Amino acid sequence: MAKWGEGDPRWIVEERADATNVNNWHWTERDVTGWSTDKLKELLLGLRVEGPEGSCEVTDVPKLDGEASINNRKGKLIYFYEWNVTATWTGTSKAGIKYKGNISVPNLSDENDMDDLDISVSLCKDEPNTPLTELMKKEGVKKVRSALGSYVDHLKSEFTQGMILPTVNGVVSNPQPSQTQTKVKLDKTQIGPSVSAPSPKTGVKVPTCKFSLKETFLTSPDELYNTFINKDMVQAFTHSAAVVDGVKGGKFQLLEGSVSGDFTELVPDKKIVMKWRFKTWPPEHYATVTLKMKDQGSETELKLECDGVPTGEEDRTKEGWKRYYFEAIKQTFGYGARLY
Repeated sequence: MAKWGEGDPRWIVEERADATNVNNWHWTERDVTGWSTDKLKELLLGLRVEGPEGSCEVTDVPKLDGEASINNRKGKLIYFYEWNVTATWTGTSKAGIKYKGNISVPNLSDENDMDDLDISVSLCKDEPNTPLTELMKKEGVKKVRSALGSYVDHLKSEFTQGMILPTVNGVVSNPQPSQTQTKVKLDKTQIGPSVSAPSPKTGVKVPTCKFSLKETFLTSPDELYNTFINKDMVQAFTHSAAVVDGVKGGKFQLLEGSVSGDFTELVPDKKIVMKWRFKTWPPEHYATVTLKMKDQGSETELKLECDGVPTGEEDRTKEGWKRYYFEAIKQTFGYGARLY
């Protein structure tokens, strides 16, 4: 369950498992071999060590044989990866003499701990002996082991949110919304008609504050823009029914009216300005939320500016936007991780 209500910046969303999946067996698999190849090269290339004898740097990763995937089985994530890695290092002595060698890691696998990896360092054939080889064996191996450990950490952190399905009372729920499987309800700590928080009378000036957020999404500006104004997409990432009229002056209402407002300015693929409020805010009081999208090639930078938030509501509003807009969008549409 998730709350975006009084004292805790979350909504409550209860989801039921798909009726056709009576035993709640959910098998989801993602092939992350392409992503892993790029990530391993990114982490290894440029690794550098220095010593009295000179310096060494990983300059190429000519061989990455293997595969990686993530499986979601009954709500539990299982990571499979197996790689045979070969990298090239270049050493430069204090006198400026260049040397080349290889690094071999034949057993980077989910079955082996980082401390158990076989990392061998050698000089290329016909290269003269050099103390730089010992530098790589001692200090270089440490950095390579650390980089490979970082790969595993990235693998788990970047894909966990998109693979784990929310559960309710131990039942794995289906992330795709439908009229028969998704139910949104509010409890006594939830924003909703059953709770009436005391509010100032209309006309009373409300002390306010503002904040800004910045986030990056692995998608194009037009796709991200549509995510906020398209009814089907909003219902997908909120897992609930919604009213969304994506035109200037159009209104929106999410989670039985817990959040509502209207679009005051729409610049396709670039900017969205909206009047936005929580149901528990003083009557007729709205914050102004501005979303600006900036194309950065393979990704889009989103800058949010929120002005007019009632004093004391800043933290829950900010955390709500980060978790139940930004993170939910990434999880639902895969905008948070590169998949190949």
